[in-house]
Amino acid sequence: MTLPTYFVGCDVGKTEIVVYSSRDQTITTLVNEPISLARFADSLDPGCLVVCEATGGYEVALLDALVAADRPAHRADARKVKAFIRSLGTLAKTDAIDARALARYGQERHDRLQRWVPGDTEQLALHALVMARRDIVADKTAWNNRQKAPGAKAAYTLIAPILTALDDQLAAINTAIASLVQSGHLATRARVLQAIPGIGAVTAHSIVALMPELGTLDRKQAASLAGLAPHPKQSGQTNAYRRVRGGRPILRQAMFMAAMSATRHNPALKAFYQRLIAKGKKPIVALTATMRKLITIANAKIRDAQII
Repeated sequence: MTLPTYFVGCDVGKTEIVVYSSRDQTITTLVNEPISLARFADSLDPGCLVVCEATGGYEVALLDALVAADRPAHRADARKVKAFIRSLGTLAKTDAIDARALARYGQERHDRLQRWVPGDTEQLALHALVMARRDIVADKTAWNNRQKAPGAKAAYTLIAPILTALDDQLAAINTAIASLVQSGHLATRARVLQAIPGIGAVTAHSIVALMPELGTLDRKQAASLAGLAPHPKQSGQTNAYRRVRGGRPILRQAMFMAAMSATRHNPALKAFYQRLIAKGKKPIVALTATMRKLITIANAKIRDAQII
C-alpha cells in the first residue's frame, strides 16, 4: 500500500460536501452532484487519501467519482470517527470541524484503513431489495398491531387497504429477489447457504446481501462482522457476562431466526445448543453461541465452495 502524501477529509451532506485538505489546510465546499465531484476528483494528486463517512448513501457519488479518477479513498465507520473526535477533546460540531477530523483520522490510521472498492452491481441491487423487504415487513407488523389494538374499530377499514398494498409490494420484492438470485455467483452462494439445515431462502438472501465478505474471513472476523463476537466486561475482581455488540445488527437479527430453526432441525447445532444448556448456560447465551457457530459454518462452506 502506497504511503499517502496528504489527506483529504470530506464531510458529506445531501446537497453539499465540505472538504478539508491537509496539504494546504484549506476548507472548501462542493456541490454533491456528479459533474462537480468528477472535477474535484481529477484535481486531486494521486498520492492523496480521501476519507469520508458513511452518510446514508449520499457519499456514493463522491466515492464513484474518486474510483473513476483512480484516487484512493476510505469510507469510515461513523461510530469510530465520532469516538476519535471525542478523544481529541473537541466538543463543538460543525461540518468544517468534522472534515478536518476526518483528514486527521486518515493521517493517523491510514496504514490500517481499507481502501474503498466499488461493490458488485448485482450485489448492490440485492442489498437494496433485502433492505426494502425488511422495512416493508416492519411496516406490515406495525399496521397489523395497530389494526388489532383495542379501540381501533373505527380505523379498521382504513387500515385494511394499507395492509393489502404492503402485501402486494412484499410479493413483488420477493419475486425481484428470486429473479436476481436465479443465476450467477449470487445464486451459487445462496444455494450453498440453504444447504445448511436452519438457513432458509429468506435468511440466505439476507446473508448474501448483507455480508459479501463471507468466505474471505477467518472465523473470528466472520463472528465480529456479524455482530456475534463476545466482548469481555471485566474490571478488578468483577468479571461480568460477555456481550455481543458492534458488527452488522441487521445481519444479527437474520441469524437469530436461523439459529432458532437450527436448534430444532440441524442435528449438530441442536446437540451443541443442548450441551450448553446442560452446562447451565442461559438460553439466550446458548442461542447466541449457536448463531456464532452457524455464521462460522456458513463462512467455511462459502470458502470451500470457492465462490469468493
